[in-house]
Amino acid sequence: MTEQRTNPDDADKSPRPPAKTVGFAHILAAARYSASGLLTALRSEEAFRLEAMAFCVLAPLGWWLGETGVERVLLVGSLVMVLIVELLNTAVENVVDRVGQEYHELSKDAKDAGSAAVFVSIALVCLTWGLILLSPAA
Repeated sequence: MTEQRTNPDDADKSPRPPAKTVGFAHILAAARYSASGLLTALRSEEAFRLEAMAFCVLAPLGWWLGETGVERVLLVGSLVMVLIVELLNTAVENVVDRVGQEYHELSKDAKDAGSAAVFVSIALVCLTWGLILLSPAA
């Protein structure tokens, strides 16, 4: 039996990124990465959890209240937009935190811009739902 030897220098190296995939294997790998990202956001981000819960309640309601396909896609799609923007905001925050925890004006600006993007996406939901549900029928 041969003994597996490891180089002591390897212990200090970061893990290697996954190997590149092609074709259907690439699609499966991308789906696994996406699922991992969603699960991580659900576990670690309170705002994403709240927005996901709101989505679970409001999406079926939007589907039911929408009278046409266009209204349904606007009502439900605006909710999806909030989740997308929150995931991107989380990515920005994680990258900024990865760079360093010390205060820097550019880090603050990046995080504030991400937060503002989430706010604007929520305002879009309010505007969309308000215009569709409160407008008199044509």
